[in-house]
Amino acid sequence: MRSDANIAGPMADPVPGPRTESTGEDVSRETPPPMDDTPIGRAAQLAVEAMGRAGEALPRPEQTRIIVVANQKGGVGKTTTTVNLAASLALHGGRVLVIDLDPQGNASTALGIDHHAEVPSIYDVLVDSRPLSDVVQPVPDVEGLFCAPATIDLAGAEIELVSLVARESRLERAIQAYEQPLDYVLIDCPPSLGLLTVNALVAGAEVLIPIQCEYYALEGLGQLLRNVDLVRGHLNPALHVSTILLTMYDGRTRLASQVAEEVRTHFGDEVLRTSIPRSVRISEAPSYGQTVLTYDPGSSGALSYLEAAREIALRGAGVAYDATQAHIGAQSDPSMVEGIQ
Repeated sequence: MRSDANIAGPMADPVPGPRTESTGEDVSRETPPPMDDTPIGRAAQLAVEAMGRAGEALPRPEQTRIIVVANQKGGVGKTTTTVNLAASLALHGGRVLVIDLDPQGNASTALGIDHHAEVPSIYDVLVDSRPLSDVVQPVPDVEGLFCAPATIDLAGAEIELVSLVARESRLERAIQAYEQPLDYVLIDCPPSLGLLTVNALVAGAEVLIPIQCEYYALEGLGQLLRNVDLVRGHLNPALHVSTILLTMYDGRTRLASQVAEEVRTHFGDEVLRTSIPRSVRISEAPSYGQTVLTYDPGSSGALSYLEAAREIALRGAGVAYDATQAHIGAQSDPSMVEGIQ
């Protein structure tokens, strides 16, 4: 049985480079470190690889990919997915803008962006036709990542938009007028299907739906898919559901496996092979104004989002995704979910 000291060490320092090299002169460098067979040991090795891969340039899209992250069901990881995928894509070398359309402003908080009432925000863009460039702020910890924050003013935008001209396409016009080059725009939607979400669906070409591996996972998705069809038919012919991401996956439970199988059967190739495990680090990161990529780059959550971003980028470039190169996902050893939170 491992001692608490052995467990605490790697958890506190998930990228233990010097430790693996100070095992003694009589030990060959080709000999695997003694912790390789433990979940934490495997996580440490993956963290070293992931930190190297984070800076690995991925194919850049020929034109800006605008991805709407939506699910009318709350608590499925929309905001978490938005900010961590955005950070992962930026760490892979992309220029990424996060647009926070949720009045709660959780995406802004997670990215360390100030969003009190006096801050210029996406509300001013939608209601007052302010240029998007006036409200975009760079994210402090991640180069190439930017955010258009949400403030509490956005809570009244649903009502104020009703009487405005071209109320469904105001966000689309703002993005089209934005002159800075971008590879990706990720839009974090509120957990509802009102005018804010409709603006996002009109502005984007792709919809990414996070689905948690819990009971009632598919509940409410029908209405979202019908709305996507309506917007595609009347306002945005290019709109389509491109990506389904399984979140809160716990390989130790039969329920998670059953939900994952049901989602993959229902949606087919739209489901990413990478899934996001339950991770304490993912939950902790926003309270420090960070994504999990900067808060704990060696955690299971960080590794998963890096791999999911890689898969999204390769799919968009038409490059086949090699599942044998994936480090984290539903196919991972379930014990790792518990061991490397």
